[in-house]
Amino acid sequence: MAGKLYGISVGTGDAKLMTLKAKEILDAVKVIAAPVKALDEKSTALASIRPLIDMAEKEIMPVVFAMEHSLVKREMCRREAAGQIQEKLDRDMDVAMIVSEDFSLYNTYHLIYTYIRDAGYDTEVIPGITNFSLGAAKAGISLVQGSQSMMVLPSLKNPAMFLETLEQCDTLVIMNAGSAMNYIGELLREQGLEKQTIVFENEYAGPPVEGMKYGYMTTLVVKKNGL
Repeated sequence: MAGKLYGISVGTGDAKLMTLKAKEILDAVKVIAAPVKALDEKSTALASIRPLIDMAEKEIMPVVFAMEHSLVKREMCRREAAGQIQEKLDRDMDVAMIVSEDFSLYNTYHLIYTYIRDAGYDTEVIPGITNFSLGAAKAGISLVQGSQSMMVLPSLKNPAMFLETLEQCDTLVIMNAGSAMNYIGELLREQGLEKQTIVFENEYAGPPVEGMKYGYMTTLVVKKNGL
């Protein structure tokens, strides 16, 4: 009999915001698969669960998702990760693969889940909190109401992309916006949207601040109809 693969979304880094079901499964399994960019790097998802999960008797299995431009190399990494997990499942061991935020949103885990599910293994996914939902809660704002629409971008490639997408929705969420903040501020001023914008950066949730250093994981929310 084969083991079961659990995809555990651990949320935004605060262990207290992880779901009870996620904790129950992580407490029960013997193997935790932790995604890393390279074997010598630490897993952000793993660090976020340590305050709540006793790791003393857990087998921590790093699975590498190299940030390669080559689609072939990325596919090789995913197949190798799936193979590592399948080896444990074939030994009747349940495996919990942890991911930051939520598995359904721009998450590589879903590809691993698909490989293993299609191979006939038992699988289950546990949802988690996203950065932008946490940020909205901290700022005390609603992302959308009534018939309003919202669009989510994984990142921003250029100013034109920002303007084109903004035309199509009431609320625009930009994830991983840090590298684009140098020109987003100017665009917001030009469009008169500074007061309709909230930035989420670590513990900060507020309007864009000129000169502030923004990390890669910065999330931006623009509400055209006002906050």
